[in-house]
Amino acid sequence: MSIELQFKERKIYMRAVVQRVARASVTVEEEIVGEISKGLLVLLGVGEEDEDKDLEYMVDKILGLRIFEDEKGKMNLSLLDIGGELLVVSQFTLYGDVRRGKRPSFTSSAHPEMAEKMYEEFIIKCKEKGIKTEKGIFGAHMEVELLNDGPVTILIDSKKTF
Repeated sequence: MSIELQFKERKIYMRAVVQRVARASVTVEEEIVGEISKGLLVLLGVGEEDEDKDLEYMVDKILGLRIFEDEKGKMNLSLLDIGGELLVVSQFTLYGDVRRGKRPSFTSSAHPEMAEKMYEEFIIKCKEKGIKTEKGIFGAHMEVELLNDGPVTILIDSKKTF
């Protein structure tokens, strides 16, 4: 089987880089459009084959991640447990494939219309869980600032490939 055929056959699903932060903000055209204090910064990428079940999985997994310290200093509490905040930034570059060459290919990322719909739905579902949720602007050039707390950074894929 050729390498090119292997690329076409693989399934790509929703991905996130989750960072525990003391604070974070996203700026577009010199204006802060989203800002949080203690909580999670989520860089969210939508893949071409994502479905509602992938979205549900990511919301549940991210909000339930036990990466905040309890009274004994152990990572045992979730964002829901601590009443933390969430900043979600769309990032199709999580699908940058550099296995061939040095210029990333983004062919596995979802088309913008689908990606924006799933990104917005992710935000709605987080808000429905009672989480203060801020966001960037889909498709815009954004500047993201954060103070990583720990540092704690977790990679999540809705099909659990890593």
